[in-house]
Amino acid sequence: MTLSSTEPQHLTQRQLEAAMLAAANALRGPVDPGDFKAYVFPVMFFKWISDSWDHEHTRAVADFGDSLTQEIEADYHAFVIPDGCHWADVHQTAQQIGAKLSEALQRIQLANPDTLSGVFGDVNWANKERLPESALTKLLDVFHPVRLDADSVKGDMLGSAYEYLLREFAEGSGKKAGEFFTPRHVVHLLVKILDPKPGDSIADPACGSGGMLVETVAAVRVAGGDPRTLRLFGQEINLTTSAIAKMNLYLHGLEDFRIVRGDTFREPKLLLDDDGLQLFDITLANPPFSLQNWGADAWAKDPYNRASYGVPPAKNGDFAWIQHMLATMKPGTGRVGVVMPHGVLFRGGKEAGIRECILNQDRLEAVIGLPNNLFYSTSIPVCLLIFRAAKPASRKDHVLFIDATRRFVAGKNQNTMSEEDIEVVNAAYKRGEVIDGESGLSLRLVPITEIIENNYDLNLGRYIQGETAAEANVEEALILMREAQERLAATQAVLDEKLKAAGFNV
Repeated sequence: MTLSSTEPQHLTQRQLEAAMLAAANALRGPVDPGDFKAYVFPVMFFKWISDSWDHEHTRAVADFGDSLTQEIEADYHAFVIPDGCHWADVHQTAQQIGAKLSEALQRIQLANPDTLSGVFGDVNWANKERLPESALTKLLDVFHPVRLDADSVKGDMLGSAYEYLLREFAEGSGKKAGEFFTPRHVVHLLVKILDPKPGDSIADPACGSGGMLVETVAAVRVAGGDPRTLRLFGQEINLTTSAIAKMNLYLHGLEDFRIVRGDTFREPKLLLDDDGLQLFDITLANPPFSLQNWGADAWAKDPYNRASYGVPPAKNGDFAWIQHMLATMKPGTGRVGVVMPHGVLFRGGKEAGIRECILNQDRLEAVIGLPNNLFYSTSIPVCLLIFRAAKPASRKDHVLFIDATRRFVAGKNQNTMSEEDIEVVNAAYKRGEVIDGESGLSLRLVPITEIIENNYDLNLGRYIQGETAAEANVEEALILMREAQERLAATQAVLDEKLKAAGFNV
């Protein structure tokens, strides 16, 4: 194995981020910007593993000198790098670079089955039609002089740079970004509200790039707790995105986590030894909205009892996410936070029955209306729903409604929430008090008896007057119109079939 001769550079955060962006720019032209992440992140992670191996090797030599053996050195390394699979071995390859890189990444995964299985995704590096060798060479050359070991990149710099690149890719991917990236200000607010504590078990059943799990670690660290005591879990259906999540957690210095790939509805993989669902102190997610064909046909006989409140519509999986998360909530300490479109608050049919059951069990603690246009994937109004296994006495048989739609900073493409916005909303949630108009917030603690009188409708406009009422009512009208159009189309199709059977030309 050839060691890199590049000296540590003690990079600044800006220099590191500039290097990350230069790596992405190396692919412009032959690679679609929406696919940059599938190429850049595995190469970046490979460089980090190799540089870290070199750094660990140097420490081992310094500690043991000529007495160093392979057995002793093995204890210094977080990951095994087989002979011929180091970064330098790939970078110095003159021909068939993609094939060499592919072989190296596969062998590294095989040598670290418990930690790195699937971490590099499924890119065919040897496919020169998809990734010309000149572009791959340029990508490797950009990363080559950048040292990513602990001496060169201090603290959480690498994790922050990774988040920076995720954000850059999201902005370049448009609506596709919602599949792997939730804006950090939204994550920050949701995690603050759920208030993770040392020792908590935390899960995201639609974990994307793992940002929500990373944020819980940051929150515990800022509060003075030991984030190493957290137990982190995630499930993600997309192979590339699940690989990105694993890399994200490692690059943030985390090791005690489990990210699994698969369909959360059809094949939940975060299970107990007896195949029951694993229970968590915190379950949080920004799942795909209004998912169609999510698996309703098997939900009625779900072996994990996630349909206890009813079976959601086959063409809309919003309440399937909510029910799954409630089913994983640990008794006593469990809390759930989920990002949802406003439609879950008032849609009728099967969803109305599910909403009624959840409210009757007094699990819903808060509905928080967020500003418009915060997300890459949608511009419709969204909200945070907060559930607790055991609500505080002051909130039993009540639901806290918060209108935070005016707490935002306007942006060119997306709006954002400032740190002050987040603190104001979090403080209002914690206090549960009526806030005057100067804060830009409105809230009200509503008894469930009043919600029952409104047929279990949770539309914020019914309980808080103002801007939200108009926006929510527009959203409600649009949803009801689409549902009516679907029913009309289905009825028309049945009528056409009957007319054809009767001999009429349709």
